[in-house]
Amino acid sequence: MKRVIHVAHDLICASVCPGDVVIDATAGNGNDTLFLAKLVGEDGRVYAFDVQYEALLSTRERLSSEGISTTVSYYLASHADLARLVPAASAVMFNLGYLPGADHGTITRTASTIEALEGAANILSPGGVITCICYPGHEGGLEEAEAVLTWAEAHSSYRKVTVMNEKDRLEGRPFLVSLANIPID
Repeated sequence: MKRVIHVAHDLICASVCPGDVVIDATAGNGNDTLFLAKLVGEDGRVYAFDVQYEALLSTRERLSSEGISTTVSYYLASHADLARLVPAASAVMFNLGYLPGADHGTITRTASTIEALEGAANILSPGGVITCICYPGHEGGLEEAEAVLTWAEAHSSYRKVTVMNEKDRLEGRPFLVSLANIPID
């Protein structure tokens, strides 16, 4: 079985074209930002958000080492601010929890995550996708994961929502929630 991050990448690849605008809502160490930058190419734009300066610095260094510098805009801001700063996007990626290798006390929070997901849904281009990897195994993670599932369920009547490995949440393992901006018949 594929890891949830690989499934998230597959979903993004199916929805994003070179030249598109995309968002990494939780830049972390830059893995998803790098993936997105390579996907949209030189004519595209990636907006990378994180509340930790060290995360954005790590992301910038990672992309610089790969020779990517002009296609990414960095925001030292909450993911909850993304809809106020980016007017539209083909894809938005979330990797919730904490920055690996850093202070585990600095985590994504339920209220700002739900605000960010709602904002992402509002700016998502037709045919676009949101991927959200939830990590219920840390303090506050299960509450956040449950709220993401509730948010997704509220959108499932008019957008395609998929949950992968949901049963893993009770064992503290990551799972994926995705929302595709395609009509439901």
